[in-house]
Amino acid sequence: MALDPGTEALARLAQERVDHRFKGLPPDADGLTVGELAAQRRNLFTGGFTTPVLALSAERLEHNLRLMETYATRHGLAFAPHGKTSMAPRLFRRQIEHGAWGITLAVPHQVRVARAYGVRRVFLANELVDPAALRAVAADLAADPGYSFVCYVDSVRGVELMDAALRGAARPLDVVVELAAGEGARTGARTEAGCAAVAEAVAAAPTLRLVGVAGYEGEVPRADPERVRAWLRRLVALAVDLDGAGRFAGAEEIVVSAGGSAWFDAVADVFATIPELSLPVLKLLRSGAYVSHDDGHYRRLTPFNRVPQEGALEPAFRLWAQVVSRPSAEQAFLNAGKRDAAHDLDLPVAQVVRRDGGERPAAGIDVTALSDQHAWLRTAPDADLEVGDWVGLGLSHPCTSFDKWQLIPLAEADGTVVDYIRTFF
Repeated sequence: MALDPGTEALARLAQERVDHRFKGLPPDADGLTVGELAAQRRNLFTGGFTTPVLALSAERLEHNLRLMETYATRHGLAFAPHGKTSMAPRLFRRQIEHGAWGITLAVPHQVRVARAYGVRRVFLANELVDPAALRAVAADLAADPGYSFVCYVDSVRGVELMDAALRGAARPLDVVVELAAGEGARTGARTEAGCAAVAEAVAAAPTLRLVGVAGYEGEVPRADPERVRAWLRRLVALAVDLDGAGRFAGAEEIVVSAGGSAWFDAVADVFATIPELSLPVLKLLRSGAYVSHDDGHYRRLTPFNRVPQEGALEPAFRLWAQVVSRPSAEQAFLNAGKRDAAHDLDLPVAQVVRRDGGERPAAGIDVTALSDQHAWLRTAPDADLEVGDWVGLGLSHPCTSFDKWQLIPLAEADGTVVDYIRTFF
C-alpha cells in the first residue's frame, strides 16, 4: 500500500545526510543519513557527540504526550497543540497519534511546513491578511477536500482584505472572531460590539465562513485565576450571542478556542459550562509548551501546580556543555552561550556534572550570564568542577530552545540516542 504524502515526507527526513549544518553531532557521522546514524544507537556521552549538544529525553517526551492526551480527553476538549513551539514534523505526528485534533500555527511559513508533512487540520491562531498567503491556502483547500483550515479575524478591514484576495476561491475560508484579552493586550477586537461588527462583515463576504470565536487568555492584563476566568466567560458568552444572531449559519460546528500553557485548567473549567448551541461545539485547547516543558518559566506557571491530582509534566530538555576554562576558584566557563541556550525568560540552570562516566548534582554551581558562546559560572568554594567536565543545563522556554537546534538527539535515560528531531524555523 502506498504511503500518504505526509508519511512519505517524514520518511524522507531519515534520508537527510548528516553534515556541518547540525550542531553537536559526531564528526565521524558526516555522510551518514539520519536514519543510519539513529540505527547505530550511539551513546550521547561516549558516542562522539561534541559539546554543546541539546538532547531531548525520550521517556519524558512520551510522558508529556500521554499526560496532555489524558487531560484533554478527561475534560472533553479537542486538542490542537501549538506547533510553533517545536516546528518539528516528527513531534506533530506524535502529537496527532496521541489524540490531537490538529496543529495550531501562527504564520504562513509554519502552515507550509505542517502541510508538507501531512497535517490535515490547521488552526492559525493569528490574523491572515497577506494576499499571497491567502491564495496559497485557498489553492491547498481546493486541491485537498479533506484539508481543514481555520484562522482568526479581528477587524472589518481584515475581512475586506481577505475577501478581496480570495475572490474566485473554490471553498470559503473558515474564520473565527478573535476577542482581545483586554485593553492594551495583543490582537483581537476589543469589545463584543467590535466582534459583532466583524461577524457581520464576514456574513457579507462570500469567500469567508464564520465558524466560531477564539482568543488567548495568556494576554489577560494582570492575569490571575479570577481575571482569566472572567475573560473566558466573556468568550463563551460571545459564542452564545453570535449563535443566537444566526452568525454561524453554514458552519458544521461552532469552534470555541483558547488555551496556552499557563491557564488550561481555567479553560477546561469554563468550557465545561458552554451551553447547548445550535450546532455541536468544538472546545479547542491550544497549549504547546507541554511537549518538552521546561526547568524555568513553565515549571513555575504550569496549571498542574494548581491541580496536582491531574499529574505533572516533566522537563525533557537538557543542554550539555563542557567546562573549557577554570580561571579561579570562584569562576568557570562553559562552551555554550546565547547561540545554544534559551535565555529570553531565564538563564539556564546547572543541574548535573559528568566526569569519567559518573554523574552528580551540580552543587555550588550557578550560571550568572551568557555570552554568545560561553556560559559564565559562579562556583562555591566546595564546588567540584574541572576543565573537561560536562555540565547538564536545564532550560527555560521551550520555544526558544527548539529554534536554536535543527537536529536534536532523542536520548533514553542511559544516553542511548534512538532518534533525531528535525526542526524547521
